[in-house]
Amino acid sequence: MRSAPTILHLDMDAFFAAVEQASKPSLRGKPVVVGGLGPRGVVATASYEARVHGVHSAMATAHARRLCPNAAYLVPRFTLYRAVSDIVMGLLGAVSPLIEPLSLDEAFVDLEAGERAEQPRAVAERLRADIRAATGLTASVGLAGSKLLAKIASEQAKPDGLVVVEPGTERALLDPLPVRTLWGVGPATAEHLRRAGILTVAEIVQAGEPELVRLLGKAHGTSLHAMAAGLDNRPVVADRDVKSISVEDTFDTDLTDRARVRYEIDRLAERCVQRLRGAGRSGRTVVVKIRRYDFSTLTRSETLRAPTDDPAVVRETARRLVEAVDTTGGVRLLGVGVSGLADFTQEDLFAQAAEAQAQAEVPGPAAGEGAAGPLPATSAELELPAAPPPEPAPGSRWLPGQDVEHAVEGRGWVQGSGVGRVTVRFELPSDTAPGRVRTFSVDDPALAHAEPLPLASFTPDRGLLAG
Repeated sequence: MRSAPTILHLDMDAFFAAVEQASKPSLRGKPVVVGGLGPRGVVATASYEARVHGVHSAMATAHARRLCPNAAYLVPRFTLYRAVSDIVMGLLGAVSPLIEPLSLDEAFVDLEAGERAEQPRAVAERLRADIRAATGLTASVGLAGSKLLAKIASEQAKPDGLVVVEPGTERALLDPLPVRTLWGVGPATAEHLRRAGILTVAEIVQAGEPELVRLLGKAHGTSLHAMAAGLDNRPVVADRDVKSISVEDTFDTDLTDRARVRYEIDRLAERCVQRLRGAGRSGRTVVVKIRRYDFSTLTRSETLRAPTDDPAVVRETARRLVEAVDTTGGVRLLGVGVSGLADFTQEDLFAQAAEAQAQAEVPGPAAGEGAAGPLPATSAELELPAAPPPEPAPGSRWLPGQDVEHAVEGRGWVQGSGVGRVTVRFELPSDTAPGRVRTFSVDDPALAHAEPLPLASFTPDRGLLAG
């Protein structure tokens, strides 16, 4: 634990959705949900306007539509998100050479490694202003003497805020927080603690390390007690080597139906790819984890010919791996992961065809989706509709949110398509008012896909400017 708040944690606010709002004037101030739009799709990010309706990351898109039917549901544009992330990371690099990126929109920064003599608060305030000027987006920042406290502080600062944990105030911040605030405390651990009457961080400290070890085991109990006491000496590591990205769900009732197992694998694959893309990575090896009714655990893997972040490729590979395992006795846990990570992808020639085929299939029975974070929730935590609402036709060329260009009307984005028509709103990121809407035949030769335009940047005295 440092004696000064020189570890900074930055987290962009509702990053994917905020980028979409910044690039589409008609969506500013309105609910926006970015993620998979198919029957098995999940939410990658929801704007704060959508979150007030209960929509959150990792929720099934079908359930999100029931909670917030009037939101704009858009496909992700990772090319643009990576470009904006590069701008943000560049600004962090101007503050300190020691940066630990966690994903496209989140990073730790060690201010002690920087050359500036400013106070940490002044550095953080200038950094947030620079990000706003360069991208038009807001960021929340936490400053503390440890990574744990800096991360918690940035969560408390959301949205668009700054929280500094001054020396001597650590306990005041930690004590009233629920146990789920701490890293490594998922639903199962939280339930163990709840049964022991431990609900807050302060109660973890009061219970003592021996009791935590008895409840959770030596490694987990010891580390959790140290975190609750605010003890965290982990350094900011610039070359953070993440070896794999995975998600898993534990089910309240063992799954015995093969169709249900396949359905859950599809949903886990979608979530895994969302995390993979959120980290700006791709992977070469797909891994599935299966814990059967008798608690025996199996893993199966397949290495692809090239790194990928395509959901259809990961989903189809995971399906093949599960089909080779006997699950008739019942399955209590399923997981999907990707390893052999890389910073690039090689397009799979069959990805689009596989995605179109998957969209055409009839969805399986509804199931719960885990909560965001390192440990997913159980399958019973979300109520999902029996059948999702209508989606774009299989193999549709035009998906909501895609960039297009018309030979006469200019640049715009797809609002929706169906029955042979596509609706486009023509507007630019630098516009200050919503653009005009036009409808065309889906095979109009004047309409073509386009690359995303850079964001407009915002300054209070000059308004929106082309970025």
